[in-house]
Amino acid sequence: MSKPATRSLLSSWTSVVPVLGVVVLALAWGRTLPILVIGIVIVLLAGAVLAAVHHAEVVAHRVGEPYGSLVLAVAVTVIEVALIVTLMIAGAGEAKTLARDTVFAAVILTCNGIVGLSILAGTRHESIVVFNAEGAGAAFATVATLSTLCMVVPNFTTSTPGPVFSPPQLAFAAVTALTLYGLFVALQTGRHREYFLPVTADGSVIDDDHHATPPSTRATLVSLALLLVALVGVVGNAKLVSPTIERAVAAAGLPLAVVGLIIAMLILSPETVAAVRAARRRQMQTSLNLAFGSAMASIGLTIPTIAVASIWLPIPLHLGLDAMHIVLLALTCIVTVLTVVPGRATLLQAGVHLALLAAYLFLAISP
Repeated sequence: MSKPATRSLLSSWTSVVPVLGVVVLALAWGRTLPILVIGIVIVLLAGAVLAAVHHAEVVAHRVGEPYGSLVLAVAVTVIEVALIVTLMIAGAGEAKTLARDTVFAAVILTCNGIVGLSILAGTRHESIVVFNAEGAGAAFATVATLSTLCMVVPNFTTSTPGPVFSPPQLAFAAVTALTLYGLFVALQTGRHREYFLPVTADGSVIDDDHHATPPSTRATLVSLALLLVALVGVVGNAKLVSPTIERAVAAAGLPLAVVGLIIAMLILSPETVAAVRAARRRQMQTSLNLAFGSAMASIGLTIPTIAVASIWLPIPLHLGLDAMHIVLLALTCIVTVLTVVPGRATLLQAGVHLALLAAYLFLAISP
């Protein structure tokens, strides 16, 4: 097959699958699905993930870094927030901890999963991967601050019993989270933009956008629209198959929290694939932008939205982590600081992050 034909086939496939996924989602929503249809939905879900990555890369090429890294992180988080609010309004038995569990899963999956896999991918051909320590350090400092403020501090306040903020405390946490996220984005895309661009081993900035023709405005807008459609398909179809997953989890005797973990992994899969691809292209800074940006957006957008929604939500909002998860968060913070401060990482750092991810996954199954 010729190269033009191959490109045409790819373009057609990445355009059709997101739309088809949303159509199937609309037809199947609210219905009991047979196993065969569930299998089709899962296939479309995987296709929507790959299509989302493709269109995100088109948009990123047009707008350049670090703007491109923000596109996928913010788009996924907005839909994730909508999903959390919908499920909490439904009043499921464990809904009071749904926001906390989802945000914590996002932090662990990004800071250990995406970072570890990206370093692993980057060290396949090079013994060391390099990135900008100033940018990565600033990004993770924001993630650590937001995580501690929103998910650890509630356990130690005394205005209300249990891991719950009082209304003024929740309002303060929400405003602080949104402010820090907005400040970081402003600096990342403004005066400190160079801190978030890929670098070479000698510290030179890599700017591939000057060496390749960017897509046209029309192509970029089409890809942006298809990216949003694909993300709706990813989140919606993940919600669609969640009852089947929930039944399978219950039949296996696993905690119900495993359902949220599986859905979180599906939602974060576009960022994971995009980050690993960037690491293979020796753009480790882009991978870290995606990882920390996704974690930061998950906290900075989710907590303020849930805080507003809590005014009419019929259940209390539990944000405080339990002791085991606080330990995992603290260890993740220490390890990630030691990874980003030198500005370079080896296969050992990948192994440490993936070991923490494995511990989180194992303890989610066997708490």
